[in-house]
Amino acid sequence: MDQNKNKNSKKPTYSRFSQQELPAWKPILTPGWAIASFITIGALFIPTGLLALSASDSVVEIIDRYDEDCVPDDFSSKAEAFIQNPDTKKTCIRNLKVPKKMVAPIFVYYQLENFYQNHRRFVKSRSDKQLRDPAAQNDTRDCFPEAQTGDNKPIVPCGLIAWSLFNDTYQLSTRGKQLTIDKHGIAWKSDTTAKFGSDVYPKDFQKGSLIGGATLDERKPLSEQEDLIVWMRAAALPKFRKLYGKINTDLEAHETISVQVENNYNTYKFGGRKKLVLSTTTWIGGKNDFLGVAYITVGGLCLFMSINFILLYVFRPRRLGDPSYLSWNRHPIAN
Repeated sequence: MDQNKNKNSKKPTYSRFSQQELPAWKPILTPGWAIASFITIGALFIPTGLLALSASDSVVEIIDRYDEDCVPDDFSSKAEAFIQNPDTKKTCIRNLKVPKKMVAPIFVYYQLENFYQNHRRFVKSRSDKQLRDPAAQNDTRDCFPEAQTGDNKPIVPCGLIAWSLFNDTYQLSTRGKQLTIDKHGIAWKSDTTAKFGSDVYPKDFQKGSLIGGATLDERKPLSEQEDLIVWMRAAALPKFRKLYGKINTDLEAHETISVQVENNYNTYKFGGRKKLVLSTTTWIGGKNDFLGVAYITVGGLCLFMSINFILLYVFRPRRLGDPSYLSWNRHPIAN
């Protein structure tokens, strides 16, 4: 009986680890160790932060907000009516000046503001099974209200995220020559190979009474439609950028870029803003001062703490382990 009891017992097998009998490492943090640690961290973090700030400053960025200027004066007070009217011309020409030489690859982004892609209903309105497997095209239960057509045919891809696909387009040219925007390789490889099927094709997409955004090529599988893949990776914040393409040609300083914008996407309904961004990159990525400032701040605080320790424990040291200096005359016991 005892043997069976031991076999059915849920107690772990005895070991020094499970019984917490391993020897413990209890370092004594003396003032010397603390000062050395703070100085080391400060000496490493501050130069790293300066390097990160220098790299961020070397990024060349052109940002152009066009949503207001691309609405004719006649429609300035009713921009939404302009964008929804299929008969109005949406083409808009923008001229951008290159401040410094931009070395290829130059990344083209569209930036949206006041657009909450992380809204719960918006994020849930999709079918990941349908995106991967052609046999799951009828799996549209989570895609309301863009789940099926009027005659009960499943929409592929279904859901609000795909339906609201960004549909502004850009054509760039300089010195009379058109700049080729490479749209291959703009999505994550894990998305193109695992999340979107190579044998899943769009069906009945944007064929309802209300068009939400861009259409898709029904001859191409979803894994090759990288604009859709980039858009469906939902952003966490209401201000975000998404990659539109890459330019593999250098742009010289003070050069003028002519941009032909097709202003189709309706951000006027909810007070959103649209911007076109051209940016180079460095070893830390795009322009972002946060990393450099964070490193410098932490390094500066560590140096500040080390100076305080030096002033307190080097120039005016406290006698460790010897309480005899606490004379009873200084702390008389009350009778």
